[in-house]
Amino acid sequence: MTLATSRRSALKTLTALTAASWGLAACSRPDEQAAASAAATAPSAARNSKIVEFLYPDNPSFDLIYLADRLGYFEGTSTRPKYVGKVAAPQIIPLVGTGDIHFGARMVPLVISAIASGADMKVVAAGGKTLQEAPHMKYFVKKSSGIRQPKDLEGKTIGFNSFGACAEFVTKKYLREHGVDVNKINFIVVPDNQNEQAVATGNVDLAIIHPPHSGGAEANTDLLRLWSDFDLDGGLGGMSPYSVNGKFARENPQAVRDVVAALAKAGNWVNANPEEARKYTAERIGMDLKHVERYAYVDNQLITEPPIQYYIDILQAEGKLAPGKVKVADVYTNEFNPHAKG
Repeated sequence: MTLATSRRSALKTLTALTAASWGLAACSRPDEQAAASAAATAPSAARNSKIVEFLYPDNPSFDLIYLADRLGYFEGTSTRPKYVGKVAAPQIIPLVGTGDIHFGARMVPLVISAIASGADMKVVAAGGKTLQEAPHMKYFVKKSSGIRQPKDLEGKTIGFNSFGACAEFVTKKYLREHGVDVNKINFIVVPDNQNEQAVATGNVDLAIIHPPHSGGAEANTDLLRLWSDFDLDGGLGGMSPYSVNGKFARENPQAVRDVVAALAKAGNWVNANPEEARKYTAERIGMDLKHVERYAYVDNQLITEPPIQYYIDILQAEGKLAPGKVKVADVYTNEFNPHAKG
């Protein structure tokens, strides 16, 4: 067989496979059909260019990357996720910094601290936001504990999912503002999916729990929700953004643009379809739907500066960041977002 004949045969096989896949799409769910339609109308340059895979954790959690993949928002683009298995939450930002994974979703103070340490990365999509009806985290105590005010927490134990992120810094800022000596509080790490039990059994006196796991604590009649992060700072600290490895972004700018565009579509879809998103969350993590709380996302994933400056100020006040070491502009860019102006 000649080389030309071999190429023609390969092309025929590819065409047949493509046709078959479109035939399957005709029998798929409505969201899959919509994704197929979007792929069909995508620019031919994007569909015909080489596919760049980006490395991403495959964790048992709700995430816009997984949702965008499920809804077909990467079809017709230059990129696809390549899942690398489960990655512990505290390792996500360090691994983005080293390039062992290319994108990661973790809170702003972790990114600021990483950049201050020399990590090559930037925030490129705003991620989640806090609403009064959809907080980023909630604070629970046992009803019988007698804890009702910030001062009541002195001498007590608080459980949260990790040091260096929102739960630690937003909480300490709030407590200090209310005259609490935070040095008299014992802070320990308890995973979100275990923190309801920890506070119910008295292993911690207050549990700070993020969605979707905060839903179980809401339904627990032995527990009382004291506050949400919206009560503490009006939602300013609730942005949970997506960051990209700098080297990957410089070498694959179109792939980053396509990822950010897919994140924006997925976030807007969640905001428009909160109940369907809850069902997907329950399915993704194997949780009873009645306990799954909703998520909210920044419109079009456009990043604004106040949530970043908020954490720079907190880190400086906590002595974790030297004044002037990191500026807001060092932390983020909207250059990859198709909704950004200018």
